[in-house]
Amino acid sequence: MERDPFDSIHEQWKRERPQADTSGFEVIGRILLLAKYLQHSLAGRLRDLDLDLWAFDVLATLWRQGPPYHFSPTELSKAAMLSSGAMTNRLDRLEASGLVARNPDPTDRRGLIIELTPKGRALVDQAIVARLQEANEAVAPLSQTERQELTSLLRKLLAAHEDIPFVERDEQ
Repeated sequence: MERDPFDSIHEQWKRERPQADTSGFEVIGRILLLAKYLQHSLAGRLRDLDLDLWAFDVLATLWRQGPPYHFSPTELSKAAMLSSGAMTNRLDRLEASGLVARNPDPTDRRGLIIELTPKGRALVDQAIVARLQEANEAVAPLSQTERQELTSLLRKLLAAHEDIPFVERDEQ
């Protein structure tokens, strides 16, 4: 079996703490390291479109809702797993770039609707192609059966930890 960059870290901990059960650390350490690699790879692909990962996340959250591509700020925060403060900051920046618009909610005088602009839809449409290509390339070493098994195992882990509050990524 091939070695990966995490093998050295694991060996060092086994040397320093031979009595410790490192089986969980082997799995989670690799997931965390892989997440860093994948985020770096995706950020590079999105950079080619002059788009940051945080911006893609918000735009993609709006886009995947389907027409008319809008949400209230609260709904958008929940769907993107962000606090309202973080979402406000991101919306300010996206609105200044012309990618989203804040419009009055026709059903609530006090409310707003956040909507993708045509410019935002065009950009996220390009970005999702790059995103899906990057994801498929990342899992290319796995067979279709292995992909399905890994998906099932990761789903099981995520479901077991869904009560843990989501921690927002820092903006870059």
